[in-house]
Amino acid sequence: MPALPASTSIGHSIHSFLSAAGQFFSDLAAVHWGALVLGLAFFGLNLTLRSRAFFNSLRAAYPTAEFQWRRVWGAYFASVGFNNVVPARGGEVIKLFLTRSSIPGSRYPTVAASFFVEAIFDLGVGVLVLIFAFTQGVFPKPPDFSKLSSFDISYLAEHFHLTLFLITLLGVLGVLAFALLAERAKAFWERVRQGLTILSDRRRYAREVLSLQALSWACRFVAFWFLLDAFRVGGSVENVLLVFAVNQVAGAVPFTPGGAGVQQALLVKVFAASAPTAIVAAYSVGQQIAIAAFTALAGLGAVVFIFRFRSFREVLHAGRASREAERAAEHAGGATRRLDYY
Repeated sequence: MPALPASTSIGHSIHSFLSAAGQFFSDLAAVHWGALVLGLAFFGLNLTLRSRAFFNSLRAAYPTAEFQWRRVWGAYFASVGFNNVVPARGGEVIKLFLTRSSIPGSRYPTVAASFFVEAIFDLGVGVLVLIFAFTQGVFPKPPDFSKLSSFDISYLAEHFHLTLFLITLLGVLGVLAFALLAERAKAFWERVRQGLTILSDRRRYAREVLSLQALSWACRFVAFWFLLDAFRVGGSVENVLLVFAVNQVAGAVPFTPGGAGVQQALLVKVFAASAPTAIVAAYSVGQQIAIAAFTALAGLGAVVFIFRFRSFREVLHAGRASREAERAAEHAGGATRRLDYY
C-alpha cells in the first residue's frame, strides 16, 4: 500500500512539470528575449569568474606545473552543463577527470580538495540567503517541504527517519572507507592538504579566490534579475534572493537535473502572492530550460573543441579508465614497497 501514494506523488510531480512546460512553450511570444539573453550572458560570466578562482586554487597547489586556464574553464562548464541535463551530479566526476588530465603530475585527491576552497564562501553566502528567505514569511519551513508537489523533496521531508538513516549511512561508509585506506592515509591527506594550499595564504586567497567569487555572485544576482524580468515575474532584490534560496534547497536534492522538480515546486510556493501561478510555473521551467540549454551547449563545445572528446559519455568512460589505472599503479607501488621492506 505505501507504494501507491509514492507512485501517485511521482505522477503528480511529472504532470505538474509537463503542465508548466506546456505553459512556457505556449507563452514563448511573451518572453522578453533581450532580458533573457542578458541573463544568460551574466550567468556565463558568473561561471567564468568561478572557473578562474578554481584555476587560481589549482595554481597554488601546483606552483611548478604549467597548465592553461582555458582547460580549467572548459572542465568547469562541462561539469555545470552535464549536471543541468543529467541527475545525481555526475558533472563533478567530469570536472575532476578533465581538470586532473589538464595538470601534469596532478592527483585526484588534490584536485578534489580544491573543490572545497570555493565551497567555503558559497556556504557562507548560502546560509545568509536561507536566513533571509526563512524570515520573509513566504518561504516554506523545512517541516512544510512534505506538502510540496515535488516528489523527491516531499518524500525525504515526510520520511524524516529514512532521510536521517541515509545521512548516517553515508557517514558510516565514509568512516569505513577511511579505515580501509588507513595504510595510505598519510599520503592521501598530504595530497588533500596540497589542494588547500591557497588557504594558508590569506591575502592570496582573498585576492585570487574570494574577490572573484564575490564578483561571480554579483553576476549571478544580475543574471537572475534579468531572467525574472524575461519571464514577467519581475526582478527585485527580494525576488532574486528568494530564487537564490530556492536554488540552495534544490541543489541539496540532486535527484533531478539541476533540481528541476524541487525548483518548480518551491518557486510556485514562494511567488504565489506576487505573481499568477501560471506565470511563475512557466518561469520556473523556462529558466531551467534556458540555463540547461546554454550550459549544456557550452559544456559540450568545451568537451569537443578543447578536450577532443565526442560526447559527455566518452569523458565518463575515459575518467573511469583513468581512475582504475591510477589505482592499479598505486597497488603495484604498494606491493613493491612491501617486498623491498621484507
